[in-house]
Amino acid sequence: MEAMARLAALLLLPVLIESVFSISFFLPVNSRKCLREEIHKDVLVTGEYEIGEQPNTKTNLKITDSSSHTLYSKEDATKGKFAFTTEDYDMFEVCFESKSPMGTGRVPDQLINLDMKHGVEAKNYEEIAKVEKLKPLEVELRRLEDLSESIVNDFAYMKKREEEMRDTNESTNTRVLYFSIFSMCCLIGLATWQVFYLRRFFKAKKLIE
Repeated sequence: MEAMARLAALLLLPVLIESVFSISFFLPVNSRKCLREEIHKDVLVTGEYEIGEQPNTKTNLKITDSSSHTLYSKEDATKGKFAFTTEDYDMFEVCFESKSPMGTGRVPDQLINLDMKHGVEAKNYEEIAKVEKLKPLEVELRRLEDLSESIVNDFAYMKKREEEMRDTNESTNTRVLYFSIFSMCCLIGLATWQVFYLRRFFKAKKLIE
């Protein structure tokens, strides 16, 4: 049974890696840098950040969704953690903004480390094991069960998106067909009118009988 759990963990490893987001970068003084990520509905998101200290410099952290709703905000941030649960499938933005009375180039860039986890990786299975008194193998199986459920939900969402795109394509094709028929009718009507108009014109000029 333990071997099966390990095999399942290896098979699900690529999906598990996608649930972890880690990055380090330098933020120039008096600048703003944002990172974006799409996350599904009802997903737990946790993160940890650390910002290098610089004299006379304050760095603000703000996390928002596509509707500009603030999910987490911290002024003069240096080091900390955050957590929130998504209410809908959306694009989430993590922004760091540096402010300093010193001019650009006079203060070194700040080093920022950001680690984000969502879904299965965001859960604290050590605490779950303590509360429910689970054995290590049971904890691993619980983790794999949650991961499998996450994968099923991802496939269900992909199927739903595929159906929506198919419906959109069918609707677009129908509109294009109706527009083409309408255009052909207009062209036929215009051509018929031109024929009768020219016929009357030539008769008026007595060029034809």
